[in-house]
Amino acid sequence: MGKAGVGEVGASLEGVIDPRLLREDPDLIRASQRQRGAEEALVDLAVEADARHRASLAAFEGARAQQKAFGKQVAQAKGEAKQALVAQAQALAAQVKQAGAQVESTAQAARAAALALPNLAEVEAPAGGEDNFVELRRVGQPRDFLTEGFEPRPHEQLGELLGAIDSPRGAKVSGSRFFFLTGPGARLELALLKLALDTACDLGFYPMITPTLVRPAVMEGTGFLGEHAEEVYRLEADELYLTGTSEVALAGYHMDEIIDLSAGPKRYAGWSACYRREAGSHGKDTKGIFRVHQFHKVEMFAYVRPEEAQAEHLNLLEFEEQMLQAVEIPYRVIDVAAGDLGTSAARKFDCEGWIPSQGRYRELTSTSNCTTFQARRLGVRERTKGGATRPVATLNGTFATTRWLVALLENHQQADGSVVVPAALRAGMGGVEVISPMPQGASSAEAGK
Repeated sequence: MGKAGVGEVGASLEGVIDPRLLREDPDLIRASQRQRGAEEALVDLAVEADARHRASLAAFEGARAQQKAFGKQVAQAKGEAKQALVAQAQALAAQVKQAGAQVESTAQAARAAALALPNLAEVEAPAGGEDNFVELRRVGQPRDFLTEGFEPRPHEQLGELLGAIDSPRGAKVSGSRFFFLTGPGARLELALLKLALDTACDLGFYPMITPTLVRPAVMEGTGFLGEHAEEVYRLEADELYLTGTSEVALAGYHMDEIIDLSAGPKRYAGWSACYRREAGSHGKDTKGIFRVHQFHKVEMFAYVRPEEAQAEHLNLLEFEEQMLQAVEIPYRVIDVAAGDLGTSAARKFDCEGWIPSQGRYRELTSTSNCTTFQARRLGVRERTKGGATRPVATLNGTFATTRWLVALLENHQQADGSVVVPAALRAGMGGVEVISPMPQGASSAEAGK
């Protein structure tokens, strides 16, 4: 993001946070920090840094005004008097230069302090941390495998039986948390993502295949270089970042633009590979493909007017539920607690699918209302009826991802290790209704033959 220019009042904050909110109602930001379980002192630091910047800006403007007035005296003076005034003018110019440097320094400090503040959580979001979510509903009945007479296999075993997942060779080629989707596994993922993209298009989303490498300004603008920076792969030689979701590229698509929302939201469906370092996940989900470094995803992204953001958020959640129901995965919807929202989200709903081998629900989708937080940082605006511009709101939501294969395989497995393909995915599987185990002794490379 660019530096604030000298003389641009509030420029150090406008691209990060609403300066009027920080100056006129910092208690609202403090309340959000308490709701998140985050440090309220960060608000005080931002307020103080902004005050120092405005004071230095006032001092610079005063010195510059004095310099201009003095310049007129120099122009009118003659002889020895003029020479003396010229020396004074040079000293005054040095003072103005020093004041200007102070403005730049305080602007950067004010911006850095503002960048440390996450988005304001919606007051309806549950307070607390990861475990303080509120369950809203459950949809679909998990199968009772005991009454069916067999113990459900975990997806990694099913993937091996079916020749659908090859984790050992993934580790051999790329390291831990990498894998190959082979034969029916590859086809199943493509069928799922194609269904998601086609469904999104039917719902009015514009399909996009997005870049997976983005510039620092885009990554920072979306809020992924704050507390989540350690999750991001960085290519230092090129000063680019690998994205963990197409949300990043789609948020940057209209960066520094004024967009027209008079006809309603701009909705995009981004298909991309995604990359996450999974820092801090040592010992978690080490088997299978639930938590991996590379996967594919179809992501919904919407630009809307700020007053329409909450309604659009519920729309995205409804669309996610439609997809989960289409592939017949039992799930629950949770209202994520404020402390687990991440930097950019003001409210987030997760759909957690039932994983039989674990006997619990695990996250499959997430939809976030980021209000104007990302758009303000990225300069995405709309023009109001009065002719002024204002930041728009942005929202995102998972429509399908590789992780869904975990739930698909486990929930649709049969006693013999075969897996029934949900009706909605059969066309994308070439009409295959059941994925059968490989013949004994066959390798995963032969599963698709």
